[in-house]
Amino acid sequence: MTEYNLHEIRKKYLDFFEKKDHLIVRSFPLVPKDDKSLLLVNAGMAPLKPYFLGTKEPPRKRMATCQKCVRTGDIENVGKTDRHGTFFEMLGNFSFGDYFKREAINWAWEFMTEELNISKELLWISVYLDDDEAYNIWKDEIGVSEKKLVRMGKEDNFWELEVGPCGPSSEIYIDRGEKYGCGDENCKAGCECDRYVEVWNLVFSQFDKDEMGNYKTLPSPNIDTGMGLERITAVLNDADNIFEIEPIKSIINKIEEITNVKYKEKDKSDVSIRVITDHIRAMVFLASDGVIPSNEGRGYVLRRLIRRASRHGKLLGLKDSFLYNLADIVIDNFKEFYDNLEVKKAQIKKIIQIEEQKFQETIDQGIEILKGYILEMKNKNQKTLNGYKAFKLYDTYGFPLDLTKEILEDEALDVNEEDFNKEMENQKNRARNAREKGSKSDWDNQNDLSLDKSIQTKFEGYENLSSKSKVIAIIKENQSIESLKENERGYIILENSPFYGESGGQVGDKGIFENDNFKGNVIDTQKKEEKLLHLIKVEHGNISLNDTIYTKVDKDRRIDIARNHSATHLLHKALKEVVGEHVNQAGSLVTDERLRFDFTHFEALTKEELMDIEKKVNDKIWESLEVSVVETSIDKAKELGASALFDSKYGENVRMVKMGEYTIELCGGTHVNNISQIGIFKIISESGIASGVRRIEAITARKVYENIIDMDNTLEALSETLKSNKDNVLEKAKSYVEEVKSLQKQIDSLNSKIANSKLDNILDGVSNIDGINIVTKKVDEIDVEGLRQLGDKIKERLDKSIIVLATDKDDKVNFIATATSDAVKRGIHCGNIIREVAKATGGGGGGRPNMAQAGGKDASKIDEALNLVETLVKEQLNK
Repeated sequence: MTEYNLHEIRKKYLDFFEKKDHLIVRSFPLVPKDDKSLLLVNAGMAPLKPYFLGTKEPPRKRMATCQKCVRTGDIENVGKTDRHGTFFEMLGNFSFGDYFKREAINWAWEFMTEELNISKELLWISVYLDDDEAYNIWKDEIGVSEKKLVRMGKEDNFWELEVGPCGPSSEIYIDRGEKYGCGDENCKAGCECDRYVEVWNLVFSQFDKDEMGNYKTLPSPNIDTGMGLERITAVLNDADNIFEIEPIKSIINKIEEITNVKYKEKDKSDVSIRVITDHIRAMVFLASDGVIPSNEGRGYVLRRLIRRASRHGKLLGLKDSFLYNLADIVIDNFKEFYDNLEVKKAQIKKIIQIEEQKFQETIDQGIEILKGYILEMKNKNQKTLNGYKAFKLYDTYGFPLDLTKEILEDEALDVNEEDFNKEMENQKNRARNAREKGSKSDWDNQNDLSLDKSIQTKFEGYENLSSKSKVIAIIKENQSIESLKENERGYIILENSPFYGESGGQVGDKGIFENDNFKGNVIDTQKKEEKLLHLIKVEHGNISLNDTIYTKVDKDRRIDIARNHSATHLLHKALKEVVGEHVNQAGSLVTDERLRFDFTHFEALTKEELMDIEKKVNDKIWESLEVSVVETSIDKAKELGASALFDSKYGENVRMVKMGEYTIELCGGTHVNNISQIGIFKIISESGIASGVRRIEAITARKVYENIIDMDNTLEALSETLKSNKDNVLEKAKSYVEEVKSLQKQIDSLNSKIANSKLDNILDGVSNIDGINIVTKKVDEIDVEGLRQLGDKIKERLDKSIIVLATDKDDKVNFIATATSDAVKRGIHCGNIIREVAKATGGGGGGRPNMAQAGGKDASKIDEALNLVETLVKEQLNK
């Protein structure tokens, strides 16, 4: 057979079907669009499902793609076998009610035998056992010998889902020769051995399966084919597996270079090399499509791949992060066809580097602890790791359960997953309870409120801030009542209202209800289904069912909210421009005081990035762009490029907010009419709130003005304190800092001298337990830093030692504990020792195995506390 590399075959395939009048479509992103059923695109036809289902009109009835795919169902086997992988490319040609079996079969044969120059003698075909039509086309029109035509059952040659389009399939196999066979004289296509390799699957979608399992013939049958690019390349190059074809082999060569470990010399290292080779391709392509590491969904897939590959790098002897540099070879090898790899190169490498560095910071500690668990289990002849211990590894050291299982599996051990899951659920409950404590108590009683569905409120707040309306319901303590009296609180539902009910991150309006006999303050407004619940406190008079009242929204507050809401749209767009298109909204809060915007990103923003974002938003504000609102269909909004989380809660008709030509978003909130009304925008903080999620808080307009006044007052007070004018306050502050540094050096020098003067006296009191030297001492007239320096000097003089020192300088009781590395290896843990020592004086603290610090309250009990050290050391050595 003629040898081709992967890129050559991809090009040949797409060029071939372009000549057959197919629309050649670039690979869709790995993140599915408008498909909640898929975490990641895992097949060539997956992005085209709407065309097969008839819910969307295809751009052309004939299409062909080379689709990047990720499958993680067999991730535990990746590396352990030659066959399993997570990332692959799938070639496919598709017909949506155009051509059918005859064309699909003829073109497949033509491509295999003429374009790829595969001998007809090497090709075998399987067909569904009842598909005489396909069988006869292969036999009579193509001329395939019946000896090489194999009928197979539904399990092998029929493609279907629970419901929807389905049909028989026909597969093309290549005979790789007797050397790959099982020796059975009946060996043929479909045998479990490696001789006959299935390379192309032609699916004939000719039926529609209903919920009852009935198959109805489709009036316009479809064609869906799939050929694994890596697999066909391996077969044509007579390679044993996909790891031995270019450009994948070049990744292995690079791994050999950076690890000095040769592939195919040791089975164990081969596993690690294959894991890294496979995973680096998957992580590069995932990152290029906007996936960032997290603890959920597709973000967890990426995190798991990075951590798994990083751990196998350690098994090959690599101590530092390396994956982000290895990404270069993937990008360089695939950028010609996937040009976004080069465009996003810096972003891809940064995502991988930061995640790997996070893992590197904890993996060594986690592995050492897990090794200790394994040793303990073997000593006790146990086979299953306690689920709580596995959870602590996850919670403290970032060890995914999958990684713990994988390491245990290497030792023929497993883990109690049921207990692990219970601990995970307990953690979620704790977090949920904490959130609920911060919920609005005024609304707590309304959680189970059940009202007549016919009761609805017409919202008029986009156009008006006041209205005349009728009271249609009053609720107090979860009961419908007739009226509310003076000083009573309750919930009012009106026929129509200008009050915005909290939703989409925007808080509810406040304001006033009144008529000739009544006045009430609206404290908050919430939305429940199609009803607006106005929480009011009656100021005077009564409000009763069917009363007519006048409503008035707090105008200044509403305008401030609108300013902040419009600013979030500008901020979202500016973030994408400065940080990257992978940025997506992950939550928001818009009040009259400030705005909070949560977004997906993998690292803290730099000062320069924040300044750039802030400038972009303000520049747009000062361009005075008009804000327009259009109500349209969800499909039309997508066509126009509206930004939104399209897997969220939008109906068929949506509200689209457009700010000039700069940004378009789907939004139900209230906005300014022209973005110049925002006035000015100022970022006040940027922080991380979860893995892969950052938060920006900002203010606008009058709050920025108030902030400027506050800062000016602070500057005035600072200049008075430093006895300086405002113009040179910075220089004055710097001179004071330098003076403090100079004095600190003098203090450190004195501490060192004090420590040296006390050293010999302290070393006279060394005790020894089972080869571990123990030093305990209360040291007078020395601060905590002096204690640390003294502890370090004692360690320099004593091997295998644990040192616990105390001081009560300035009426403050402080302890430090420090231990040599050889003492820690024997089981000494300073953090656990110092905790118990401090507890004896009414204090607390802790720390690492080799260093810890604690505070106490009762100085009179210092000696008693230090006397505990020997007992605590004995307990640790005897564990």
